[in-house]
Amino acid sequence: MTLFRYSALLLALSTAWSAHAADKVKVGMVTTLSGAGAGLGVDIRDGFSLALKHLDNKLGNLPVEVISGDDQQNPDAAKQLVDKLLKKDKVDMMTGIVFSNVMLAVGPTIFNTKTHYISANAGPSQYAGEQCNPYFFNVAWQNDNLHEAVGKNVNEKGFKNVALVAPNYPAGKDALAGFKRYFKGKVADEIYTKLGQLDYGAELAQIRSLKPDAVYIFLPGGMGINFIKQFVDAGLSKNAQLFGPGFSADEDIIKAVGAPMLGMFNASQWGHDMENAQNKRFVADFVKDYGRLPSLYASQGYDAAMLMDSAVRGVKGKIEDKDGLGKALKAANFKSVRGEFRFNNNQFPVQNYYTRVIGRDAQGRITNKTLGVVLANHGDAYAASCKMK
Repeated sequence: MTLFRYSALLLALSTAWSAHAADKVKVGMVTTLSGAGAGLGVDIRDGFSLALKHLDNKLGNLPVEVISGDDQQNPDAAKQLVDKLLKKDKVDMMTGIVFSNVMLAVGPTIFNTKTHYISANAGPSQYAGEQCNPYFFNVAWQNDNLHEAVGKNVNEKGFKNVALVAPNYPAGKDALAGFKRYFKGKVADEIYTKLGQLDYGAELAQIRSLKPDAVYIFLPGGMGINFIKQFVDAGLSKNAQLFGPGFSADEDIIKAVGAPMLGMFNASQWGHDMENAQNKRFVADFVKDYGRLPSLYASQGYDAAMLMDSAVRGVKGKIEDKDGLGKALKAANFKSVRGEFRFNNNQFPVQNYYTRVIGRDAQGRITNKTLGVVLANHGDAYAASCKMK
C-alpha cells in the first residue's frame, strides 16, 4: 500500500469514527426525585424535558438520550449514579443536581473525566472561586446571589432587626453570607437547622423571643413549606415581615402553602410574568403540559437544555471536541427565558435580580408578581478568586 493510500485510509477511518461519535448526544441527569426536595428535582427535569420538546428532542440537530437517576438528596447515592453514567453509559454532558453538598461530592469525579457539567441549580461558592473549573457551568446563580438581592431589598425597606434561618450545609452558609453582604442592619441571630428538617417548634420559639421586625429564610422544598405554615400558625407574621430567596417562595411552595404566603417578599433572576417571547412560550407550554405554573427551578432546567443545544450547534455536532464544546458553552449563544444572559469569567451568570411579592393575579391565583430590578448586571463575590482563563 502506498503512503498516499494509507493516509487516505486513515482519514476515512477517522472521518467514520467522528461521524459515529456524533450519532447522538447522551445527557446524564442526576437530580432529587424523592424526599423533601423532590419537587425541586421534578421541576428541573420537567423544564429540561419541555426544552427538548421545543427542540424536537434534539440538541444541535443531533438526537438526544437523557439517562436520569434519583440522587435521593444523598451524596453517596449521587456518587454511584455518576460513576454509572460516566463509566457505563459514557454520557457526553451532565446536569440536574439540586443541592450543593451533593454537587461538591461528585464534582471532582465529573471534572476528572473532562465531562462538561451544566448546573441547573447548585452553585457552591467553592466552584465560583478558587476551585472554579473549565468543565463546570452554572445557568442559575451562585448560591449567595439571591440572598444578596433580598439583603439589599430588606435594607431598602428600612427593616433594622432581622432573624436569619437556613439549613446547616454549604448552600445554607453561603445564603446567610450573601444576605449579610448587603444588609446593613442588625442580625438578631443566625439560626441553623438540620437539612431536611420539617418541625420548627424550637426555632419559632427562639424567633419569638428575639422579637425581630423581619425574618429571612432559606429553606428549600418541603422545609420552606412547613416553616411558613408553622410561622403563620404561630402568629409570628403579625409582627415580623417574612422574606426569602425566590426558591423559598416559588410556585411549588405557594401551591402547597396557599394564602399564608400572601405578602411575602422574595428575589429571583426570573419570573413567570417576564415579557420576553422565549419566556412567554416556556410558561404557556409548561402550564399546558404539566398543569401548573413553572418555578425558577423549571426555568433553569429549560435554560440548561437550551445552552447545551447552542453548544452542540456551535461545534457542528463534533461533541468529542471537548475544548471546542467548552468554548461554545462559554459563548452562551441561546435565548434564555430571563432575557439577556452571559457568563462571568468563572462560568457563573452575570444577570439582573428582581424583587417579587406574592399576591393574587388577574385570574385570582396566588402567585409571584415581579416588582423591579434590585441588583443589575450582578456577578458574584468569588469571581475574582477564579484563576481560570
